[in-house]
Amino acid sequence: MKKAYTKDGRLARLMKICLGLPEAIQESAGRQATFLVRKDTFAYYLNDHHGDGIISVCCKVPPGDNEARVAAHPAKFYMPAYIGPEGWVALRLDVSGLDWNEVAALVVGSYKLVAPRRLALLANSERARDAVAATSPRTGPRPGPRPGPRPRTGPPARKNEPRRMRSAPVKK
Repeated sequence: MKKAYTKDGRLARLMKICLGLPEAIQESAGRQATFLVRKDTFAYYLNDHHGDGIISVCCKVPPGDNEARVAAHPAKFYMPAYIGPEGWVALRLDVSGLDWNEVAALVVGSYKLVAPRRLALLANSERARDAVAATSPRTGPRPGPRPGPRPRTGPPARKNEPRRMRSAPVKK
């Protein structure tokens, strides 16, 4: 990835949020970025897409939620071209008073809709909030230990038991 591509602080913060999710990867094309989990897209970063002058993140939302968000907050949300009717909504990143916790919640919600069930269960909004806090220019990184890997759940492993030998038939 080129340095010029990551000059925009909004993209850098979005990358921290998206790439903090399990098995998330990024593909870039020009000034746009696509975030995927196992070949399924869960977020797009759009910078002046088709010359509209808007910088935004597009995410998958539950059915009907996109129209409700656009109707409730038309200055923040809009229906993206082509994918809006398919259940996607765009959140503008170029407006004043942007709440990055809201961005993180939208991205995590989209990830949970798109990711396989096991990965979706691993995704939580705390990871995204930590990524937001770590990149926040006001607060800086949070001190303290990071949580380690989650303990394995499920039945305990069986101990290696020797095979039982059949007793030989007794000859008379």
